[in-house]
Parts: sequence; structure tokens; C-alpha cells
Amino acid sequence: MHHHLPLSTWRAKGRFFSHYPRFLCIPPQPCHSIDSTSPPANDLSRLLQGRIPRAHLLQLHARIFRLNAHQSNLVATRLIGHYHSNFALRVFRLLRQPNIFPFNAIIRVLAEEGSPLRAFSIFKELKFRPLLPNELTFSFLLKACSRDGVGVGCVLQVHCDVLKSGFNSDSFVCNGLLMVYVKVVKDLRSARQVFDDMPDRNLVCCWTSLISGYAKLGSSEEALNLFTMMLDENLMPESDTMVSVLSACSRLTPPHLEKWVKLMTHMLKECNNLASDYVNIVLVYLYGKCRKAEQSRANFDEISDKGKRSILSWNTMIGTYVQNGCALEALNVFKSMMENYDCCPNHVTMVSILSACAEIGDLDLGIWVHNYMRTSGKKHLLSSNVNLATALIDMYSKCGNLDAAREVFAGIVEKDVVSFNAMIIGLAVNGKGDEALTLFSEMQELRLLPDSGTFLGVLSACSHSGLLDKGREIFDKMTRKDSLISPKLEHYSCYIDLLARSGYIEEALGVVRCMPFEANKFVWGAILAGSVLHNRLEIARNVSSMLVGVDPENSGGYVMLSNSFASDLEWRSVSKLRGFMKEKGVVKERGRSWINIGGVVHEFLAGSALHDQNKSIYQVMESLFREMRLSSS
Repeated sequence: MHHHLPLSTWRAKGRFFSHYPRFLCIPPQPCHSIDSTSPPANDLSRLLQGRIPRAHLLQLHARIFRLNAHQSNLVATRLIGHYHSNFALRVFRLLRQPNIFPFNAIIRVLAEEGSPLRAFSIFKELKFRPLLPNELTFSFLLKACSRDGVGVGCVLQVHCDVLKSGFNSDSFVCNGLLMVYVKVVKDLRSARQVFDDMPDRNLVCCWTSLISGYAKLGSSEEALNLFTMMLDENLMPESDTMVSVLSACSRLTPPHLEKWVKLMTHMLKECNNLASDYVNIVLVYLYGKCRKAEQSRANFDEISDKGKRSILSWNTMIGTYVQNGCALEALNVFKSMMENYDCCPNHVTMVSILSACAEIGDLDLGIWVHNYMRTSGKKHLLSSNVNLATALIDMYSKCGNLDAAREVFAGIVEKDVVSFNAMIIGLAVNGKGDEALTLFSEMQELRLLPDSGTFLGVLSACSHSGLLDKGREIFDKMTRKDSLISPKLEHYSCYIDLLARSGYIEEALGVVRCMPFEANKFVWGAILAGSVLHNRLEIARNVSSMLVGVDPENSGGYVMLSNSFASDLEWRSVSKLRGFMKEKGVVKERGRSWINIGGVVHEFLAGSALHDQNKSIYQVMESLFREMRLSSS
């Protein structure tokens, strides 16, 4: 057999590297002392530090083997770290008297490569030797516990060994236990017990792990209580901590929102300057959830310049403005961040900014964001981050640039239901119903299961493009008993809109009577719009009354009812309705529009004289009116 040839012959024939796996199986030669001219094990181990090209690694390993240095625990430990698990195990098995370090190295390799059961098998061998595990042993074992296929029993056994070995006071080991109990076992009670028993809780990551666990499993108040305890102990949260804290805030119900606003406001008065930045970030978010964007801005302005070096504070303020319909204010905050602070936006920032661009139709800024992502070393995010890609598709679609939306969609490497939904809805709102339905078929051919959002998109596509028969077919499939997706109120609303737009007002009213939901303002609004469109004024008046009944503070129903009275010259009814609106305090929502000139977005409100160029605008308009009158005379 070739592999019994002397090493010098292998090198001469140039076959050494290609037969290397067999070479590792050769029993080690009888032990000889390393002479003075041979590099000692320490020198060889230094050569194994850092990243090493594979060819160079094999040369080093051959030299180590010839010199019998493979029996050095230090050399073997570093060799194990350079190989995949199968080769690493061969290196490990050649050791006659391994100490704890090669044991740790092989457990780590097996844990990282997703072979947790083999890692536990090695640990079992360790326990039968006169060796004691150290903190790294348990850290690597806990990493193995986080892999699929590891049962709760393994976690409990590791915890038991940690206690026996006395490492329950080691912060790093305890943090590993916390993470496993939170992420794998989802046992917050045990995780909290580990945390409470820790003698030293100065590691922020331990707090972060537990706060994250509470937030993800819906225990928002526990997460926020832990956050306040953390600040009381003068520990400063990390970005990951704050993300989990804000995630916990997102799940608070209105009564609890008010409670935590009061608690955080009180805490703000007592905490130090550094901690106050974190409290203010939480208050910015909480006030945003309470629909108090102005108060959010007041707390944001209290954040120090050091606090504003964190992108998290900006993301929270920008997100608050976007969620409260203040798109222009969100864009102004973003521009202030880019111009005045050394703070680099991330994908969360960009998703919020793209949403604001979509709301006001600022295509120029949306294109700038897209180009920024392409040129700032984050191009890979466009193809891999679904949230960012769908935000771009939404922005381009709402701004009317469907070609760009299609390009973004085509560039997504792994298209999922969410990305298909975004493109289908984008096509729908631009009247490309047939193309949206084609995409819906392609999605099913890829064996992607449509969800509630998909059906809403295709029904909307049918409604905007007048595809009545196809819309009926899709909705009928949804209402069957074997359908995976049952229609919700928004699906009924969209189907009713399709019928009303197509002139089938009575059929739409029949659907309203039969559906298992109470009609809301969108349902009555759809029928009202269809009734006015098809000159069904008697129905329009009745439906307007229904719309006012379900949404008395919205001016839309009153306006449409007023218009129907005016079309029949019933001016007394118009006057009476306006008096009723005034009595109830219903104010017609003012129309607003935006225009981008030279990179600056200008907002105009109907009846407002607040624009700084208002006087010159009216002068130009008056000049145009005069020319129009002259040309018509």
C-alpha cells in the first residue's frame, strides 16, 4: 500500500497532501526526544496561530508529526482548532495523555459544527479521566446545548455538572446557562433562578439575555422591571439590551403604557446623566405608542450628544414619527442626523425612511437611500434583508416607479411570501392586476403557501383593475371549508370594494349582511364610494348615515353625504348637516400635498398660509388666473 512508504518518498512523489487523511491514521512512531536543532513545541505552536492556508497547514502538520510534536497538548490544541470535526478528532485521538485544553478544543469544534451529541460524548470521556473541566469546557458544552436535537435532559445534566464543579459563580458560564434556558428550553423561571443566584452580576450580557427572554416570551413588565433594576445598579445597557427593552415596550397594552410612562418619567428625575439617555429613549418610544409625537420629540431633544451617537436613539425617534403619520418630520430628523452627527444609518433606519418617502411620494430621497445602500458596503442587504427589500418595493410602487420595484424584487436571492406580497400589492395599487395575478400563480408554482396578506393583495389587484370574475373566484375559494386561509374583515372589505366599483351595489350590501363581522368604516366607505360613482344616490345617503354611525369623528362620511345632497340641490340638507358637524366638533380633515424641489420637500395644507413663500405663490397663482380668464374671454 502506498501509505506505508517513508515520508521522504511521499514528498518526492508529491503525493503527501492528496493522501493526507490516510496519513493521519498511521500509528505514531516510537517516541524520540526532540533534539536541540529541532524547533521546540512552543515554536511550532506559535506557527499555528491565526489563519493559515490549507497547504501551509498540511506542511506544518507533517513537520510536527515527523518531530513527534503532535504529542504536545499545546500543539494538538491549536491543530484541532484548524480542522473540521473529522480531522480534528483524528488529531485528538493520537494524543496519549491529553490535558483539558485539547478536550476543550475538540468539544468546541464539535459544538460549532452542529454535532452536540459527539461533543457530549467527549465530555463523558473527560469525566472518566483524572481531569477537571474548566469554565471554557462548560461554555463550549452550553454552545452545544443551543443546537437542534439536544433535549432538556442534556441542559439539566450540564447545569448539574456546573454546580458540582463550582462554576455556578462564574459570570460567563452563568450567562451561557441563562441563554440556553431562555432560547432553547424557554424556561424563564430556571433562567431567573440562575440569575438571582449569581454572586457577581456586573456582566451586562447576563442582564441582556434575561431581558431578551422576557421580551420574546411576552413578559414585558418583567423585562422592564429588570431594566430599571439594571440602571439602579449603575450598569449601562448595550444596544442589544435596548432593542429588547423596546421590544418589550411594543407589547404593552394601553393601561400598562400609561403606568410605564409615569414610572420612567419619575425615574428620569432620579437617575444620573448617563442613565437618563436610556430612559429618554424608552420614553420616546412609549409616547410614540401613546400617539404623542410632540412629547416624544421633547424627550428626544433631552438626549445628550453622546447618547445621539447611537443609531438606536435616532431610529426610535424616526420610527415614532413614521408610525404617527408625521413623514416630513421623520425625514427632517434623518437629515439632521446625517448632517450634524457622526452616526451611520442601519437597515432599520432605512426601512423607516423608505416608509416616510412612500407616504409623501419623495422618490428622489428614496432613490438616494437605495444608492446609499449600494455604495456604502451594504449592497448584500438589498438581496438578503427581506424587510429592507420590501420597503424599497413599497416605496417605488407608491411613487409610481414600477420598473425599479421589479428590479429590487428580481434581486432578492431567496424570495419568500413577504417579498411576493409586497410586489403583488405594488402591482395592484398601480392598476397592474393581470401582472399581479401572474405573480400570484408563479408564487404557487414555487410551492410558497399564500398567507392572509397575499389574498388581500390579489383581491386589491382585482378591485383596482376591475377583474370582477377573477376576484369572485378567489374570494369563493377562500370561503370554502377546505380553504387554508379564511377571509377576515379586511378581505370582505376588499371584495365589497370590488363589487361596489363594478356597480354591483346590491350584491355588495348582501355580502355585508351575510359576513360574520360587524361592518366598519372601510366597508361602508367602499359601498358609499361605489354608490356615488354609479349615481346610486338614495343608497349613498343611507350608507353615509351608516358610515357616520360607525365613525362619527371622521369627516369622510359627512362630506360624501353633503355632496350627495348638493348634487340634488338640497341646500337646506347640506346646511343642516354642516351645522350638525359643527355641533359634534367634527372637523373636515384638510387636504395636504408635498412636492420635492431641489432636494427640499415642501408641504402644503389646504387653507394654510404658513409656507414661507406663501405670498409669492399666491401672486403667481393670481397671475395664472388672469391669463386663464383672458384666454377664455
